[in-house]
Amino acid sequence: MSIAALRDENEHLKAPLAQTQAALSEHQGALAASEEARRRLEVILGELRRDRFGAKSEKLRPDQYHLPLEDVEIAQGILDAAQERAQAVIQGRSRSDPDQGSHRNRGCLPAHLPRMERIIEPASTLCPCGCGAMTKIGEDVSQRLDVIPAQWRVLVTRRPKYICRRCAGPVVQAHAPEHVVPGGLPTEAAIAHVIVSKFGDHTPFYRQAEIYARQGIRLDRATLGNWSGRACFHLQPIADHMRHHLAMADRLFMDETKAPVLDPGRGQTKKGYFWAIASDDRGHSGPSPPIVLFRYAPGRSGAFAEQFLNGFGGHHLQCDAYDGYDRLNEVVRPQGPWTLVHCWSHLRRRFVKLARNSKSPIAEAAVGTSPSFTPSKPWYAAHRRTSGWPRARSTRLPMVAAVKSWFEKQLSMISSGSTLAEDIRYALNHWEGLTRFLEDGCLELDTNPVENAIRPICLTRKNALFAGHEIGAENWALLASIVATCKLNDVNPASYIAETLEAIIDGHPHSRIGDLMPWRFRKASSQPQ
Repeated sequence: MSIAALRDENEHLKAPLAQTQAALSEHQGALAASEEARRRLEVILGELRRDRFGAKSEKLRPDQYHLPLEDVEIAQGILDAAQERAQAVIQGRSRSDPDQGSHRNRGCLPAHLPRMERIIEPASTLCPCGCGAMTKIGEDVSQRLDVIPAQWRVLVTRRPKYICRRCAGPVVQAHAPEHVVPGGLPTEAAIAHVIVSKFGDHTPFYRQAEIYARQGIRLDRATLGNWSGRACFHLQPIADHMRHHLAMADRLFMDETKAPVLDPGRGQTKKGYFWAIASDDRGHSGPSPPIVLFRYAPGRSGAFAEQFLNGFGGHHLQCDAYDGYDRLNEVVRPQGPWTLVHCWSHLRRRFVKLARNSKSPIAEAAVGTSPSFTPSKPWYAAHRRTSGWPRARSTRLPMVAAVKSWFEKQLSMISSGSTLAEDIRYALNHWEGLTRFLEDGCLELDTNPVENAIRPICLTRKNALFAGHEIGAENWALLASIVATCKLNDVNPASYIAETLEAIIDGHPHSRIGDLMPWRFRKASSQPQ
């Protein structure tokens, strides 16, 4: 073979070699990106393990766990995307190949959402052999969740004036509609959005003002507060009727949480409390709607609990073992004193904490984390509402008796000054309240319904830091009550507050205020809001 021929053959082989080297470089880059994403995910998980299991000084508070978990989820998304890209490069296919997307579109997109269709046709539908137009034999369809950023608009209201030119009759014009802010900027829907953003989505007014400013809407924090205050005034009858409905419930839940309030005289905050009163019969399929009502008090004294329950006709109060509630055992009422039903979750948390910190086999047995005798786990798990209450009660009675005997036996064998002994004495001292669930199938083992309802208050408090005044805390409690009750009843709070404000402003009769309760509003899961 001549030198010229060899040179031509060499040039001919250079192009495939360059393509191979480029593909190899692309493969290596994709694999490197995937490995880096995996390494970052492992770093975040390692940090989270230290926060969870490390020294106490390095641990996160429980309400901060969602922060690293969000980082983990973001890192996992990066890793997924990097692996998808690497796999697509190696296999020489498009990442949008429908055969490779089985893990996407988890769940079902709500039917009430509008659908906007787009059709992606091939570059040509003519047969490349020259046979003419090809025939459609099917199609691949995918659905993805899209969003249009929240858009503010200006509602222009015109009221034409009319007059008869043939006579001296009066000018005819429709009456101006009433508004929550007469002559002001906001519609009732805008006010509802501001309220739900703060008391439902935990976004303080100053942050909302920053968000609105991005769309060129200049609203200061004071303006947003004024709007919410006006709505609070008009919604007061709603909260009053919710209280009236709660007062007729036979069984209530009660809990309290801190509510820092600004104390201008000292330049500091003083400690107040939000008290939550709830009724939730969903656990035993009761007919009454779930309701939660928040009340503000400057302290945690049991006198405030007695004050807030004044006029209520219930018999059972499910609460924790805070001694402030003990005075309700002696309150004078036509129905007799309240019967306190104590919470097994609070008791169990004591042993969970002890088992975690000390690895005590007795504490581990109490919470069911040890293969040895577990007195509480079987019947605690079995207490979910079942048909045939007498039969369930007869099953649980010996279980509860065994738990008490076991506690007494363990107490006799350990140091009386230990934390474990203190926790066991806590259980035995409140045994009557802890076992009252055996008397009535409608009673719960725990106070989780009210604790779940009170948790958003804690989140809003964390973001807003404190209330500006005790009156502000009372208004906070009222609006939070309405938003929380909407959520309990699967109702969109923004739609509910907007339409309820409009109805009240339009003169809805007070005698029919019951028609405006959240549980009578349309469900968020059944209709678009």
